[in-house]
Amino acid sequence: MSSPALPLDPVREKLLLLTLAGIQFAHILDFMIMMPLGPILMQELTIDAHQFGLLVSAYTFTAALAGIPIAIIADRFERKRLLLTMFVLFALATLACGLAPSYATLLAARALAGVFGGMLGSLVHTMVGDLIPFERRGRASGTVMSAFSLSTVAGVPLSLFLANAFGWRMPFILIAALAVLLFVLGLKHLPSLRGHLPGAVISEAERAHPLAAIRETLANANHLRSLAFMLLLMLGGFTVIPFITIYATANVGIRQEDIPYLYLAGGCATFFTARWIGRLADRHGKVRVYRWVALGALVPLFVQTHLPPVPLWAMVACATVFFIFVPGRMVPAMAIMTSAVEPRLRGTFLALNGTVQNLGCGIATYIGGLMIAMEDGKMVGYGNVGLLAMAATALTLWLVGRIRLFGAVPPAPTFSAAPDT
Repeated sequence: MSSPALPLDPVREKLLLLTLAGIQFAHILDFMIMMPLGPILMQELTIDAHQFGLLVSAYTFTAALAGIPIAIIADRFERKRLLLTMFVLFALATLACGLAPSYATLLAARALAGVFGGMLGSLVHTMVGDLIPFERRGRASGTVMSAFSLSTVAGVPLSLFLANAFGWRMPFILIAALAVLLFVLGLKHLPSLRGHLPGAVISEAERAHPLAAIRETLANANHLRSLAFMLLLMLGGFTVIPFITIYATANVGIRQEDIPYLYLAGGCATFFTARWIGRLADRHGKVRVYRWVALGALVPLFVQTHLPPVPLWAMVACATVFFIFVPGRMVPAMAIMTSAVEPRLRGTFLALNGTVQNLGCGIATYIGGLMIAMEDGKMVGYGNVGLLAMAATALTLWLVGRIRLFGAVPPAPTFSAAPDT
């Protein structure tokens, strides 16, 4: 039985978004921390660049596979309980990463963390789409996506300092501990959201065929164009991003101890620009602003993958511009994705989007790992990786214009008056 519908007042909306951003922060940090740990893990576990790429892509491939079951159940269960259950399982898997005794066990733990982390991303954006009207969805996406900025400005540098001081296991243990606090906040501030349930279980035929919602979602040409757009977007970023730290230390001449400054500067900048980009998307149009940011991203994609040895300050400046534009594309992109589907299929569609997004990350990382090699202590082939990322980004500029957005204000969501504990 549905609870009475209540509007979100500004204070409660802000608390909701901050809580969702916190959950997003935890699983993004868990994913991102692997990349700057590359040089440390390669040395301590005695692995090469290809094996390190597998550590990154294992998370994304299993996250992609997990999108299928979450697509089946996303619109059949109350949102809050499903989200918090996946978050608990994610925290346990992350703790297992910190306790892994070898490369093989770390690889298995990363794969398990990817299963639940991948589910979290789609569930967070589903709640944003259900609760926030279209005209404020760009700003809301900017708030949630600022979790990426916070992870780079605070989480990644702190994790790297801990890794340098206490070993590579400590960051994962820290994330697992943080997840406990965020779980408590989720219990308090997330509303019980059931308004989608009547449409999700409307017929006996759908009950008998759990894949019916997936079939209906994939039969829609607009959905397929949107998913293709997301796949290209991932290829336009994650062929390059996982290997920035290795290239910086091996080719640019940056010390491992100075790597946190790259993320600190980039995170500080994007903490403000992510929300600014979101406001621009609401004001000037989500597709138009995506194109502006994506065009701007072409320059740092080229520069970052072709840098010669430069002073630390120059590398910090280049990395900052890179973080503003390349991950910044995701703010209007996610506002587009949450608006490219009608509400009754939003959970299923965004779960499939999570599958495509994570599969794209995994494929992109794997391709990037195949295209580069270490010769005499230097990384070679990274420039070609940058050109591939630029070509994928250029294709998104065309494809995004073919996505139709549902711009009507949705009906008020249904959730309980008091937070469901």
